[in-house]
Amino acid sequence: MDIIEELRKCRERDIPYSRVLSSMCTVPHPVALKAHELFVETNLGDPGIFVGTRELEDRVIRLLGELLHNKECKGYISSGGTEANIQGIRSARNLKRVRNPNIVIPKSAHFSFEKIGDILGVEIRRADLDENYRVDTSKVEEMIDENTVAVVGIAGTTELGQVDDIKTLGELAMERDVFLHIDAAFGGLVLPFMNKKIPFDFEIDGVSSITVDPHKMGMATIPAGGILFRSEKFLRALEVETPYLTSKYQFTLTGTRPGTGVASTYAVLKHLGYDGMREIVQRCLKNTRILVEEMEMIGFEPVIEPVMNVVSFHCSEAERIKEELYRRRWVISTIRNPRAVRMVIMPHVSEEIIKEFVAELKQLLH
Repeated sequence: MDIIEELRKCRERDIPYSRVLSSMCTVPHPVALKAHELFVETNLGDPGIFVGTRELEDRVIRLLGELLHNKECKGYISSGGTEANIQGIRSARNLKRVRNPNIVIPKSAHFSFEKIGDILGVEIRRADLDENYRVDTSKVEEMIDENTVAVVGIAGTTELGQVDDIKTLGELAMERDVFLHIDAAFGGLVLPFMNKKIPFDFEIDGVSSITVDPHKMGMATIPAGGILFRSEKFLRALEVETPYLTSKYQFTLTGTRPGTGVASTYAVLKHLGYDGMREIVQRCLKNTRILVEEMEMIGFEPVIEPVMNVVSFHCSEAERIKEELYRRRWVISTIRNPRAVRMVIMPHVSEEIIKEFVAELKQLLH
């Protein structure tokens, strides 16, 4: 068999995005694909060779920083939100230098923080949520002690798309002299384009670092995560010497880094501009409302009114329904507390897809 034909057959077994309502990734924008192809040979792990690609990364960080209220922020395009979260906490740990470091995170935090505790040797303290599934800031305050290096707020929780009270967390971080890391892997490229303003970024004084993933709502090619820091001192806390490369120091977690994420992120942001990004976000929010209406008509109630384009519906048979839908090549996910089915309305999820999905779900239920 021809090798390309073999690859094609493997690829055909993948479930197409048009049947996926669970993922926070999406079909890359066409301009992202062109940019990706142009930069496929680049390696930002050796920036002295790929000078133009490194300069492009600086431009990307400035664009993201401007969007998140800090044109002078520093950072880089990472492999994804997990790496970005690791680096945000690693920087805080290195700067605080306490013997037994801990961080306080919401119980709604992404599972990447499990890896962070293991890799960095940092104790993870999980604060309860309030009735709206946002972190209870009074519980966060109770958990902070002399060994706390950072608190974490979520701007777009994975299960419900909820946003923590970042303003109060920022005040708390400044009062208690700890760093505040915001995991906005999903919400970072949704919240700035919503009609309702929800503060979450560097305009809040206590925010030290932000995770934001262009390969999610930024429609860049995978991998394209991002870590942004308020100032350069946070990057300096991550540096290691690299004597045999074209740079003397490296602050990234991975050594070899493709320039494709940088190029595809830049291409989408510049091609669409803020107005184009807003139009896509607004379309996703509109389709989320359509999904809620369609699901309510067949008896499903949302756990909370959607904050952004993530929505979960109460469902006592969530796992069974998920498995039945998967057999029909529809992909949704479930959450455990409360028991619910979860969906993400990404740019690839059209109104037609939603109605086709709900019709098949209705048929499954009857």
